[in-house]
Amino acid sequence: MADIRNNFVGIKSPNPFWLASAPPTDKAYNVERAFKAGWGGVVWKTLGEEGPPVVNVNGPRYGAIWGGDRRLLGFNNIELITDRDLYRNLTEIKQVKKNWPDRAVVVSIMVPCEEDAWKAILPLVEETEADGIELNFGCPHGMSERGMGAAVGQVPEYVEMVVRWCKQYSRMPVITKLTPNITDVRQPARAAKNGGTDAVSLINTINSITGVDLDTFAPMPTIDGKGTHGGYCGPAAKPIALHMVADIARDPETYGLPISGIGGISTWRDAAEFMALGAGNVQVCTAAMVYGFKIVEELVSGLSNWMDEKGHKTLDDITGRATRNVTDWQFLNLNYITKAKIDQDTCISCGRCHIACEDTSHQAIMKEKDGKRHFEVMDDQCVGCNLCVNVCPIEDCITMIALEPGTMDTRTGKQVDPHYANWTTHLNNPMAKAAIEPAE
Repeated sequence: MADIRNNFVGIKSPNPFWLASAPPTDKAYNVERAFKAGWGGVVWKTLGEEGPPVVNVNGPRYGAIWGGDRRLLGFNNIELITDRDLYRNLTEIKQVKKNWPDRAVVVSIMVPCEEDAWKAILPLVEETEADGIELNFGCPHGMSERGMGAAVGQVPEYVEMVVRWCKQYSRMPVITKLTPNITDVRQPARAAKNGGTDAVSLINTINSITGVDLDTFAPMPTIDGKGTHGGYCGPAAKPIALHMVADIARDPETYGLPISGIGGISTWRDAAEFMALGAGNVQVCTAAMVYGFKIVEELVSGLSNWMDEKGHKTLDDITGRATRNVTDWQFLNLNYITKAKIDQDTCISCGRCHIACEDTSHQAIMKEKDGKRHFEVMDDQCVGCNLCVNVCPIEDCITMIALEPGTMDTRTGKQVDPHYANWTTHLNNPMAKAAIEPAE
């Protein structure tokens, strides 16, 4: 049976599934319930500095995007960091860690970007005997207007500076949580590494407005007739998160830096994809808020069963396995030719493939044959774009078939070249021409 025990920068947990810093980890009551359900760890909801707690709105805090079946695709959250007393949080953290010594308890922190503020709070957190800290440099609303959260995460120099303070004034492992609201996530990741961070976690939420109430003409969620941008999360954020995780995992300057993957993880498959792209573990929030803490049972069993089926013994067997297969567009093989093929036995003749191809693509799918309704790919028109695969409602009804080297591509009238070739050497590339044309 696969061993899914996790050791992330020395922080051990029975599985790689942690709850992210958010409402589900706001207090001991929640965290105790989560651990009883089987979660491997938590990142406690972000603590602020000593003094009057942060004030949250007393009204709607979430906007939502749904699929056609009312399945939640994304949340827009305008809640801020914890509005509970700092010392009450610290007391609960210490007790929870004592009660659950085998679980990971990491504390998220956000205080002003001043050395004294970090120097003051770090020993208080350390006294709880928590396993580590996560620096919240990602929160895009409310706190960023106060010079914290994403306002720090968007400035690499600030990221490096605060990480250095934390490494100087604390013995705890430091995980730096990065904002996606930036042009190039590698820049703050490099800064965090230069500052001595033990790991990074990403992504935090994305700046968003999920909708507008067309009766009141106010963004949602609405507070007394007004709305604001918030942090977007949930399944719809997953592709953005995967891209940013892969960017850091394959960047020569951050290669080998441990990554805790966050962003739209709802199933064991999502988690496996994050780990395959370089994440050492994963953090979950929205899925727990929608389906409850017991979702972890499916995450654990699904990951374990898949690993057993594929012969993967430990998490190390899958971590980073896909990173080497991520490349830049210019290096893709232009001699790799595919054609779509429709399985006539499973086709339900809905016509969606034909409509999509006819109206918006390459007019490569016929709609009738011998006077009867019939959908079939015309190879002499098909460019292999796979749009039809993605709009077909029947799984595996349409598949992409690679042409063997030496066979004829009826669309171009050329034989498939067996040799690898990419845009950097293509004759249509003016830079390539400059390189191969002899100097005058």
